[in-house]
Amino acid sequence: MTQVDVRPLAGDTVRGVPARGGTDGVRSKGLGGNSVGLLGSAVIGVSTVAPVYCLTSTLGSTAGEVGLQMPAVFLAGFLPMLLVAFAYRELNKVMPDCGTSFTWTVKAFGPKLGWMCGWGLVIATIIVLSNLAGVATSYFWLLAGEITGNPSIGALDGNKAVHILTCLALIAAATAISYRGMTATKGVQYTLVGLQLVVLAVFVGMALSKAGSFETSVDFSWSWMNPFAVQSFGAFTAGLSLSIFMYWGWDTCLTANEETVGAEKTPGRAALIAMVVLVGSYLATGIAAQMVVGSGDQGLGLANPETSDNVFAALAGPVMGPALGILLFLAVLASAAASLQTTFIPVARTVLAMSAYEALPASYAKVHPRFKTPGKATIVAGVATGVFYTVMTLVSEHVLVDTIYALGLMICFYYALTAFACAWYFRRELTSSFRDLVFKGLFPLLGGVLLSAVFGKTLYDMWDPAYGSGSAVFGVGSVFVIGVGLLLLGLVIMLVMRAKSPAFFRGEVLTKETPSLVVED
Repeated sequence: MTQVDVRPLAGDTVRGVPARGGTDGVRSKGLGGNSVGLLGSAVIGVSTVAPVYCLTSTLGSTAGEVGLQMPAVFLAGFLPMLLVAFAYRELNKVMPDCGTSFTWTVKAFGPKLGWMCGWGLVIATIIVLSNLAGVATSYFWLLAGEITGNPSIGALDGNKAVHILTCLALIAAATAISYRGMTATKGVQYTLVGLQLVVLAVFVGMALSKAGSFETSVDFSWSWMNPFAVQSFGAFTAGLSLSIFMYWGWDTCLTANEETVGAEKTPGRAALIAMVVLVGSYLATGIAAQMVVGSGDQGLGLANPETSDNVFAALAGPVMGPALGILLFLAVLASAAASLQTTFIPVARTVLAMSAYEALPASYAKVHPRFKTPGKATIVAGVATGVFYTVMTLVSEHVLVDTIYALGLMICFYYALTAFACAWYFRRELTSSFRDLVFKGLFPLLGGVLLSAVFGKTLYDMWDPAYGSGSAVFGVGSVFVIGVGLLLLGLVIMLVMRAKSPAFFRGEVLTKETPSLVVED
């Protein structure tokens, strides 16, 4: 059986903009096509997730919530992400559009819900960009102190002015690389991602060889893979939220679809490859770390509150020794820096798409004539990241921490909407074959339901002032206020854009009709 796309050929125009889809309104943006292959796309997906950074910052917290069941929770977090990845793959096959979640949700549910879905992706990315920049800055000075053997150099990170200036320099460098296009991005990422995975493999090997050498070491047990052994449902959902955050970012493979060789199929395959690499890395590292130091809250135990927010800093020397331990610091810095650079891809291209479809001001739709990148969108994303981090750092460290905690709400919001959009968009095709029923309907629907449940539980937990930094606004947890406030801010901006760009919000620019696909022998 062969799928034949009977939509009008590329070159048709909609309101003066080249369109690849005629009546469905899907437009070409002028990005540099065929810049990235399957391997490059998968590498960019892994890089955006930042596996080494995620592990050092969440291994301890996850162990503190679920104990030895940490590997089981890693698998549980992988499930909804895998199900949503199938939704992305199927939607990308018929609409390889860099707007991804925004474009697809508009096509399924209309302009208002689609706009909010795009906003969820954009604001989540700005938040995580600022966090990545801060982490990269801290590890830059920490590594400098380790290499020179001078603690005073490492302590420079504690100087707020030095920290902010270094952070802004890193953001500027990452913005410049992203501005120059996918070819420059890909070349940098091969090196940084390769370094991360090699160092992780060395850490896992050395941890397994030293298992039993420490007082807190634990023998491996298959019960670690049993999610039902978690002590409480509350602990499980808390661990699951952390696990879901650890996988977030693989969809960058899809937002680069218009610049990828084989735009209809390659990004979806790359996303699945990235997911497999990530879950394998997380399971291997989590199991090895538990075996060598355990998951307790004493000594080198992963849940020790004094070290749980930066596990590798505590384990580098004991597990890998002074010389090789520096490699682990370097890997964390490389992980944060690599993710900082690639995370500009989804936000810039989503803004580009929203502008191309008249959902944002037209100036953001400009593509650099030489580099074929969304130049203005990339620069604005960099400036917004720098301003956000600087203001939050100067105003309150607690607010910055709580903003990061609110990130999970945004992730579940736009991923769940995209999953539901897939099931609804293909609703008339679900009876065509068993494959369509499973991959276009059941899997995306189940993924959306699971993420919606996490969204609801997280929203409930955020109401408690104890969630996050422990601060409150009129008795309500500040994480709740920030999370819901950012979504409401998007609603306000959408209302402003509706007044300025009524055609998009009337459904005249990007229509809801499903592209005509004929299946024949």
